[in-house]
Amino acid sequence: MPVATADLYDQLGEGIQSLSLQLRSFGRRTAFDGPIRTVRCFEDNAIVKSVLASPGAGAVLVVDGAGSLETALMGDLIAASAVANGWAGVVINGAIRDSVAIDALDLGVKALGTNPRKSAKLGTGEHDVTLVISGVVFRPGARLYSDEDGILVER
Repeated sequence: MPVATADLYDQLGEGIQSLSLQLRSFGRRTAFDGPIRTVRCFEDNAIVKSVLASPGAGAVLVVDGAGSLETALMGDLIAASAVANGWAGVVINGAIRDSVAIDALDLGVKALGTNPRKSAKLGTGEHDVTLVISGVVFRPGARLYSDEDGILVER
């Protein structure tokens, strides 16, 4: 990432959105950016798995799991698939599992927390839709920037 989020915000001000939701960082990439792809699901990660198994081309998957920490929406196998398919990062409004294994992967991951409990695999949810998380609009194709200070999203 060429510019730190703090510097980018100083340049663009209110021309860029800043996510105030406090997420934990996982994975070896502490800074990542890319065009947004999206998934909306609730305690069911089948669509997350499917999307991350497709070519990422440097994109960032934003998953709105409605803030649930009851089940994990991504584990190490799905995260390894994301790496193999060229994804830059994953931002999850929910939980992950296998955090130690994910920390060893060349992937940027932000999530609310962890839970070892598996999610359902029914395929409920939708992808490539506009999401609103903590007042920030995540549109497919808009650019997301993430580093140790937080997440910025193009308006």
